[in-house]
Amino acid sequence: MEYNREKAVAYAHQWAYGRNPRYFDFTGIGGDCTNFASQCVFAGAGVMNYKKTFGWYYVNANDRTPSWTGVQYFYNFIVNNKGPGPYAEVVPLSDIMPGDLVQLQYPGRTHWSHTPFVVEVGKHPAPDNILIAAHTFDTDYRPLASYTYANLRPLHIIGVRAPAEKAK
Repeated sequence: MEYNREKAVAYAHQWAYGRNPRYFDFTGIGGDCTNFASQCVFAGAGVMNYKKTFGWYYVNANDRTPSWTGVQYFYNFIVNNKGPGPYAEVVPLSDIMPGDLVQLQYPGRTHWSHTPFVVEVGKHPAPDNILIAAHTFDTDYRPLASYTYANLRPLHIIGVRAPAEKAK
């Protein structure tokens, strides 16, 4: 299946400064960035992976996988997913496109801390012309270069696998 980048980006713009009531807001309990990124990706993918623990899904705040809201868990899912749902690969920043993600590791930290969603990319992608939308500290059309980070991890979504059909 094809990943619909336009739908994903449109969702990001619609909810960058608000909260979709269908989803819990995790801002006060660890951050809402990967929850928002997952919502954007789902808007373009249309498929969740309902495998307990190691899948990628959201039913409600208490019935979701760690990958829906956790930076590292999201990464582990999206780059290793062989089942239903979106799958991605780490690419050079120059290969990033609208609808992709760039995870950030902040200075002095050993873990990855933020998952902004890419909404626009200049002709020659670089931190100053890659624009993102994100939650926790809500933003839209923010240049990636405006963040202070030690490392970044560009995630390019390759496609989406449909759920296997159930036997009839």
